[in-house]
Amino acid sequence: MTKFDDLPYVRPDLEAFEAEFRAALRDFGAAGSAEGQAAAFARLSSLRNGFETAASMVEIRQTRNTLDPFYEAENDFMDEAKPRVEGLESELYAALAASPFRPELERRLGRQLFRLAELKMKTYKPEILEDLQAENRLGSEYVKLKASARVPFEGEERNLTELLAFAESPDRGMRKRATAAIAGFYRDHEAEFDRIYDELVRLRDAIARKLGFPNFVPLAYARLGRSDYGAEAVAGYRRQVHATVVPLAAALRKRQAARLGLPSLEFYDEALEFPSGNPEPLGGAEGIVANGLSMFAAMSKETGDFFRLLSERGLYDLETRKGKAAGGYCSYLPTERVPYIFANFNGTAEDVDTFSHECGHAFQVYRSGLAARGVPDYDWPTLEACEIHSMGMEFLAWPWMDSFFGKDAAKYRFRHLSAGILFLPYGVLVDEFQHWVYGNPQVSPAERKAAWRGLERKYLPWRDYSGDEFLERGGFWFRQGHIFQDPFYYIDYTLAQVSAYEFWGKAGADRGAAWASYLSLCDLGGSESYLEL
Repeated sequence: MTKFDDLPYVRPDLEAFEAEFRAALRDFGAAGSAEGQAAAFARLSSLRNGFETAASMVEIRQTRNTLDPFYEAENDFMDEAKPRVEGLESELYAALAASPFRPELERRLGRQLFRLAELKMKTYKPEILEDLQAENRLGSEYVKLKASARVPFEGEERNLTELLAFAESPDRGMRKRATAAIAGFYRDHEAEFDRIYDELVRLRDAIARKLGFPNFVPLAYARLGRSDYGAEAVAGYRRQVHATVVPLAAALRKRQAARLGLPSLEFYDEALEFPSGNPEPLGGAEGIVANGLSMFAAMSKETGDFFRLLSERGLYDLETRKGKAAGGYCSYLPTERVPYIFANFNGTAEDVDTFSHECGHAFQVYRSGLAARGVPDYDWPTLEACEIHSMGMEFLAWPWMDSFFGKDAAKYRFRHLSAGILFLPYGVLVDEFQHWVYGNPQVSPAERKAAWRGLERKYLPWRDYSGDEFLERGGFWFRQGHIFQDPFYYIDYTLAQVSAYEFWGKAGADRGAAWASYLSLCDLGGSESYLEL
């Protein structure tokens, strides 16, 4: 089996791709039967998979080393190419929606493809091509700006991920300095972050209006494939979180302060759960991988086969380093039918969260690939359903946490369980902020920060920035990449967190039934809508 690092990359020939795509589209339209259209659709799917594989390889290799000039150039190429391919796909969706054989194609390919097609048709017109390219360039600029962080701290230059580990120190002075250093990077680059986001908001608003939407909000929902709920339902969900979860989270923060022996919890204290220190995984990245192999082998035959494949083909990059992009994600190479996991381990318990989380994503898309439905749109479900696989896996991994944390396993489980509750108010805060921003696209950067700070007081009433001027003005959200790159995605994590708690409860009562339910959900991929799944 070819390792990922040995897979060849060739820049797609867009002219040839477009010619082949349009030829297959013509054949689709000219076909006199559902069988003929299904055959043309299979050719189109193969073309899409080839391009998506190349795009994923560029994303992975460029984020692994943002200083690599070759893949930086390829990333720039993809920023321009993806909207062109999106335009071609919009023509495919229109052809599917208009097919005279639609009822039979729905039986063959699934109703969900046609629901997605109807939504995607609303998200593209040729006149927005250059706008979409500009949107991609701004997103890449944000990634590179964060990856450029070289913050002097404790005698060395650190990136933002490395600083987060110091922010969990039992030494309160260390926590305060590390938290200030992180905020300082964003403050020092405030004008750049403000400019990037200001341009993104105005650009997205302009795109929405060109497409006939009143603002970007309904366009964002259509982009995300939300076919069975809308902004009103999400607003009702946010109200429920505010009414029921915020008081519980506030009580947890009060308990945390008492546990740490503090009269009150400052922002720089929030990352420390226990006076004896947070749980730390044993053995670093190598230990996590070794324990992961054992865990997945014991969890099920399916997960054992899956993780051995990842290890044998080198389908992950886990440790942080200079020049590597921040964050974590799971990508997919459809022609290889394999996922790829990207992370930035820094020696904290978050490493295990990230590992099990991204393995959940990877396992789902791997299982979808095995199902081979022949519909690229079903490789992944819509994002709020995607996050159920990842967050659910975090809880299904609980029985093996003793091998990851030793004597600190109970501390890990407490932290993990409570962190989900503490996250829910923050997650809906991010969502409400974005609804406000795109409902008011002409406001100034200062007004956006003030709106963010007001929502922090609503959803995180315990948060005390201890006089940090930048954070008090509402600058915390600069670090949340989803706000810049994936608008309106973030509420999906909170919806999935609730479902993940359901898997936790099911596993406690009947682990076999919980696993069967989880495996079935993974196997369905994106073949059904969120509420159906």
